[in-house]
Amino acid sequence: MLKDTLIVGLTGMPGAGKTTVANYLSEKGIPLLIMGDVVREVAENDGLEPTSDNLAKLMLRLRKRNGPEAVAHLIVNKIKLMKKEDNQLSVVIVDGVRSMAEVQVLRLIGSVKLLAIHGSTLTRYTHVRERGRSDVPSNIVEFDKRDKIEMDVGISNAIALADETISNNDISISELCQRSFITIQKWIQESRNRSI
Repeated sequence: MLKDTLIVGLTGMPGAGKTTVANYLSEKGIPLLIMGDVVREVAENDGLEPTSDNLAKLMLRLRKRNGPEAVAHLIVNKIKLMKKEDNQLSVVIVDGVRSMAEVQVLRLIGSVKLLAIHGSTLTRYTHVRERGRSDVPSNIVEFDKRDKIEMDVGISNAIALADETISNNDISISELCQRSFITIQKWIQESRNRSI
C-alpha cells in the first residue's frame, strides 16, 4: 500500500544545502529522488542542453502545460515504480519540492513531511558556484534571476509551511547533515508508530 510510505520533501532556495542533505540521507540508506533530475531527464529527452536558463524555462513550460504540480506527478510515477520493486518501501526522500501544489500531489500516495533548508543569498551563491554543475548561474545577477523564478513557482510558501526548518548559515556540512538526519529519524519513528 502506497499510503504507508513516508515521503520526506526537501525544500529551500537554490544552494541552501538540500542536495548535500539529500546525498547524506541517501548514503544512510534512504531512497532518494531528485526533482531537478526529473526535469533534466525531460530536457535530455527533448534534446535541450541542461543550462540553468534552459532548465528554468523547461520547468516553467512543464508547469504551464500540466499545472504547478507537473514535476510532482513525474516523481509520483517514480515512487510507484520503486514501491512495485520493493513493497517494503517505507520512506523516500524527494529533493527539490518547490510548491505546496507539489506537496498535495505527493500526499495522494503517502504521508508527507517537509524539511526546509535555509541559507542566506551569499551562502547559497557560494555553494552553487562550488558545486560546478552545468546549470550554475554565471554571476550574482543570474543567480538572483533564478531565485525570482523559484519564488514565482511558489517555493516561498513551501519553505514557510515546512514541518521543520534548519538554517545552513555558519554551521558545518557535518552539523547540517546531522541535524537533518535526527529530524528525519524522528519522522520515520512517528510514521512507524502510526502504522502499528
